[in-house]
Amino acid sequence: MREELTNSVEAMEIAAEKMLEEARITANGILIEAKEEAMKILSSQLPLDEVKTECDKVVLNARAEADKKIKDSEKKAAEISINADRKVEEITELVVNIVTGKS
Repeated sequence: MREELTNSVEAMEIAAEKMLEEARITANGILIEAKEEAMKILSSQLPLDEVKTECDKVVLNARAEADKKIKDSEKKAAEISINADRKVEEITELVVNIVTGKS
């Protein structure tokens, strides 16, 4: 019985060693794959062309909107100036009429 027990313990030790070796091999394989994947990621180029295109589009849209707002502001300023000139003419005419007694 003692011999059977010894054989059984030896068999379990051999099985355990085999499992550990398989686990080491699997772990090493996973580590190698992870390192390769990390190297691929680190060496890959970022899609800067897409980012640059998007940035250019945003800048172009911002410039177009700014130009539109400038034109709108210039138009409003011109309208205000024209209205101010009319008001000045009306007030001047009114003052002249008051002074000359025509009102």
